[in-house]
Amino acid sequence: FGLMADRIGRKNVFIITLLLFSVGSGASALTTSLAAFLVLRFFIGAGLGGELPVASTLVSESVSAENRGRIVVLLESFWAGGWLVAAVISYFIIPRFGWQIALIISAIPALYALYLRIGLPDSPRFTAVKEKQKTSMLENLKKLFSKEYGRQTAMLWIVWFCVVFSYYGMFLWLPSVMVMKGFSLIKSFQYVLIMTIAQLPGYFTAAWFIEKLGRKFVLVVYLIGTAVSAYLFGTADTTAMLMTAGILLSFFNLGAWGGLYAYSPEQYPTIIRGTGTGFAAAVGRIGGVLGPLLVGNLVAQKVAISTIFMIFCISILIGAFVVFILGKETKNKELV
Repeated sequence: FGLMADRIGRKNVFIITLLLFSVGSGASALTTSLAAFLVLRFFIGAGLGGELPVASTLVSESVSAENRGRIVVLLESFWAGGWLVAAVISYFIIPRFGWQIALIISAIPALYALYLRIGLPDSPRFTAVKEKQKTSMLENLKKLFSKEYGRQTAMLWIVWFCVVFSYYGMFLWLPSVMVMKGFSLIKSFQYVLIMTIAQLPGYFTAAWFIEKLGRKFVLVVYLIGTAVSAYLFGTADTTAMLMTAGILLSFFNLGAWGGLYAYSPEQYPTIIRGTGTGFAAAVGRIGGVLGPLLVGNLVAQKVAISTIFMIFCISILIGAFVVFILGKETKNKELV
């Protein structure tokens, strides 16, 4: 979808991906077999994976340089809002009415596509260059590895992999990890809800710092904060310590996510911006597949939770180091 966004426009791809994951989610409620459910989940993942980088690219190209980072981070903060709504639905709806009703509710965003089709303008930067754009998708892809953009591509792919690997490895297993540490499942969901609320100030502070102190500052500091919090969460042995570490983990990790979505589109010119951002996010999704699988495998082998979270701590520190060494500051940079 990143490649498509550079060919047919950010708005069109944004609407396609929104419909793909919303309709797919609602249709999942009607499945009667695991195979059909998994096929629909694949399309939901494709839609969600495509929508996120395309949305940040569209917004990046639609606001002024002095406000771009802040606006994109605030855009990403609505991920936490969706997280909270999803947690509330899972907590109150599923036990009473079943998982099918929860999935039908999650199809509601498809209606938003009607408004977007009518009321959302496409990226002014894309509109300005699309008539001049003669390159193919393959040529756009080759440019990512050119001398001019190879450094940015390598940096983004590594940091995206490390961040997404750690995020999904930690957060998808969070309720289970808390049960392993002695909490009941119901209480673990309550605690995860509290930790999720901490994502919001993480986003908001990152949005403020990103225009004051720069993209590299936010990414490096918030990633280091995430790494330290992951270590503390893995070694926590009291309720207070577990909650404190979990809140800090949410705060720093989601602040770093916001910074990454703001930083990524700024690495490339308009002609390959969707491709570059989309492929970086795609490499990240490989980490998102491997992280949870690694945790499940290590848990089955009776590996200590502290050791598992140390792996994520090291992964995030690698991401911070790569940004610090290879990253270029893009604060107030005009997009071309």
